[in-house]
Amino acid sequence: MRLLSSFLLALLLLPPAMAQDQPADAPRKVGDCLLVKGARCPGADLRHADLRGLDLSGADLTGAKLARADLRNTDLRGAILDKVDMEAADLRKAFLQGAKLRGASLRGSNMEFARAAKADFSGADLTAANMEAAWFSGAQFYQAKLVNAGMQEAKFYDANMIGADMTGARYPYAIFQNTFMQDCTACPVDW
Repeated sequence: MRLLSSFLLALLLLPPAMAQDQPADAPRKVGDCLLVKGARCPGADLRHADLRGLDLSGADLTGAKLARADLRNTDLRGAILDKVDMEAADLRKAFLQGAKLRGASLRGSNMEFARAAKADFSGADLTAANMEAAWFSGAQFYQAKLVNAGMQEAKFYDANMIGADMTGARYPYAIFQNTFMQDCTACPVDW
């Protein structure tokens, strides 16, 4: 009896949301979109959505609205995110390997510690994005806008930054080994 009353008391003291919370990796439905691995939800409105830890690898979210979405630790490997609006999205520790983000808006997004090897950011707007300690090995930044981006300790091995604009970008301790930077505005020259 004492154990049962302790359990009931604990339930009463828990915030209501905790009793209904799903595991972080459980599929979620937002509007008409079921957010699972390989989902097909072009143009979906996912603004401010909590998508932490979901497996959305291979998903097609072309043109989706993900402004201010929480995508921490989300698996977006191989996802098609062309022309998405991810302004001020939280992508800390997200997995973006091989993702397509061509023409995407990532203005003010937080990509700290993200893994984005071979991701394609061609023509993307990463103005004032926090890219600190992120991994961009083999990534494409062709004609990307990286104005005022924070790239401290980021790794750009074999990346393509041809035609990119890095005006005002901060990149102390960043590595740009074998990075292509022809016609790049304000790019580091001694790499």
